[in-house]
Amino acid sequence: MACALETLCSGTIAVEGSAMKICPACQLKYTDADSRCLVDNTVLETLADERIGTLLGGRYHIEKALGEGGMAVVYRARNALVDRPVAVKIMNPQLSRDAALKERFRREAKNAAAIAHPNIIEIHDYGETDDGTSYLVMELLDGAPLDRLIANGPMPAPQVCTLGLQIARGLARAHDFGVLHRDLKPENVFVSRGAGGKPVAKILDFGIARSMHDQRLTSAGQIFGTPQYMAPERVTSIDSGPSADLYALGVILFEMLTGRLPFQADDIPAFLILHLQATPPKPSELVPHVPRRLEELILRMLAKRPEDRPVDAHQVEKELAAMAPAEAAELPTEHQSVLPRPAAPTLPPTTLERWAARTALFDQMLERAYPRGDAPPDVRQTLSEIREVIRRMHELRSAGLKEQRKLESMEAMAREGRQRLGHAMNVLGTDLSSAREAARTAHQEVSPYFDAASGAERAYRDAHRKLAASFGLNEASAPSQALVMMHRELADALDRWLLAHGTAQRAREWVESKQREVKDLEFQTEAIRGQLDRLETSFEQDRKSLEQALEHAGREIDALDKRLMALATRFLTPLRARRELGDLMQRLEQEGTPASGLQRPGSIG
Repeated sequence: MACALETLCSGTIAVEGSAMKICPACQLKYTDADSRCLVDNTVLETLADERIGTLLGGRYHIEKALGEGGMAVVYRARNALVDRPVAVKIMNPQLSRDAALKERFRREAKNAAAIAHPNIIEIHDYGETDDGTSYLVMELLDGAPLDRLIANGPMPAPQVCTLGLQIARGLARAHDFGVLHRDLKPENVFVSRGAGGKPVAKILDFGIARSMHDQRLTSAGQIFGTPQYMAPERVTSIDSGPSADLYALGVILFEMLTGRLPFQADDIPAFLILHLQATPPKPSELVPHVPRRLEELILRMLAKRPEDRPVDAHQVEKELAAMAPAEAAELPTEHQSVLPRPAAPTLPPTTLERWAARTALFDQMLERAYPRGDAPPDVRQTLSEIREVIRRMHELRSAGLKEQRKLESMEAMAREGRQRLGHAMNVLGTDLSSAREAARTAHQEVSPYFDAASGAERAYRDAHRKLAASFGLNEASAPSQALVMMHRELADALDRWLLAHGTAQRAREWVESKQREVKDLEFQTEAIRGQLDRLETSFEQDRKSLEQALEHAGREIDALDKRLMALATRFLTPLRARRELGDLMQRLEQEGTPASGLQRPGSIG
């Protein structure tokens, strides 16, 4: 008989951290303690990745691996309570033993979750596994990383401007809230499909990002980042500012436009030296039809000195918006989730409905096998236990859904608060960017006045020394034409110095007024950052208590799910050989078919 127990095992999930085995014939999953499939007696095989099929945090069912890096593995998973697909990033267990790396991973979740911008990956949750390994739960994206698109060859300028504009917007939001990325590269930008199939760039992996105000977690002499995209100041100092991220974005734009890096080298030291010393080629020398304005922007972003680059990410955003197609320049809606985020529904039609249908079949089996009501007591007791376990699961899931709704309501309020503060920060950040550019321009414009004042002062002092050397400052015993000329030169020099000094003083006051405008706006941005910190602290405290309750309930449900499978196996084992139950066994198998609207083995439920 085909899998009579197939539907019973459907959705069976191992406890987090336990090894998993799978039946190569029917694909049912088992714990490490099992050796053969209960259905077809096939020898079980150990899954290559023991996390697949496990339950994480009492809510997230790990479905399959999506990608692996040096620091973590990313999985596709599903929030079982609301049937929502998510991506789960689990840190390498060996790296979790390093307190500094673990803190950087935690900070990735904290930074990205708080920033809340359509062009930054959305973080739903984060925590630790039973063995202390850190994980974070993110929105699941549909698309491809930017490096894969670049590998296809040079991109047309409009596409470069469109994607570059979105990356700049995400960077601007991060920088406004005091967060530096420090490892911006094509691998850390994901181009997903948004509404209407339009490309949406998402900045990923804030794993080595840090707040401008946080204590550094890096040790002296350590360099974090990717050499091909590392700004010159990053090579010589860990304390680089937001401009280093703009340099990295400049490298990315260059690479998108030309299909190659601005500097070519065979090893890390050579790359670092080129960033420090070499002049990048013009993109127009490598590919045709490069807009001059775009080329000039990229080359300014690749300037060796931070002060020679655009004043901030908002300025880059402004310039790219002027060059991008009109529809790309429109501001996105916050927060624009790529996949739908349905509200928590009523109890999902998964495990409990299946078990209710199975229990009804069990009743029919018992009536047909023992028409005179003389079923063995242990069989009746097993069926009674099945009903009690289902009742408890229903109770736990109903309570869990209530807690999940509370959590989602709380998350919605936090998201709304982040968006409100983000909008205010965007307006303020744009004003601050204009003020910074005005202050920089003012300083450049008044430099000649300061130079003139310095020159006039030197001329006066030279005239004074000349008069003093001729004893012209002493009381004259008799007048002379030479003495008159030297006094006139001194007076003229003093007049010129007075005039230049006054002009320079007015210029200085003008520059200082521009700088005060910058400081006033920076003070206001600090106030918004403080509001966000308070919002996140309050949300974090409330979130923890709810998530602990959900995790506890999820673990109990998971254990009950396994208990149900064991009880059902015990109930069915003495009945499987009875021919008169063949049609009921067949109906039991069909409870898990797509035609019934229920999920197949390996699905969630």
